[in-house]
Amino acid sequence: MKKILTLFAIVGLIVFSSCEGPEGPPGPTGVNEVFEVTFDFTSANNYGRTFVLDPVIAKTDNILVYELVNTNDGIDAWALLPQVYYFPNGTAQYNFDFSFDQFSIFIDSNLALNSLPSSFTANKTFRVVIIPGAVFSKSTTKPDYSNYNEVIKRYNIDDSNVKKLN
Repeated sequence: MKKILTLFAIVGLIVFSSCEGPEGPPGPTGVNEVFEVTFDFTSANNYGRTFVLDPVIAKTDNILVYELVNTNDGIDAWALLPQVYYFPNGTAQYNFDFSFDQFSIFIDSNLALNSLPSSFTANKTFRVVIIPGAVFSKSTTKPDYSNYNEVIKRYNIDDSNVKKLN
């Protein structure tokens, strides 16, 4: 009798462990997103711009902002903000902050902002990467966040069709 019960137990484990039911609904994944902004830093915009996030992001999501620093043979080079620059009389940096419904990119400097060269203030392009908090916190290996391409690859973000904000 003991052998029959053991046999039924083994058969039952095999049968039930190989059963498959219908796939459940997908869980929340968050939105991996990349977009670009290009603008001038001027006294009229107080050397910075604020952009609305629509839709808003979760309070646990993270934003990384990269400055376009160079383009060589059609390949863009990006530098993670904050990015500090040294001038003969002081320093200036591009920086950013964000909340769940907006982000700002601005210049912070110990120089008079109107004394900065136009190459530093005019027609600047930034790429904004949104990383959902659930993905960000579950990651066991963190990428080198200063490397735009590594971040895109690590978080499986499609940047082939980047949305441009006005």
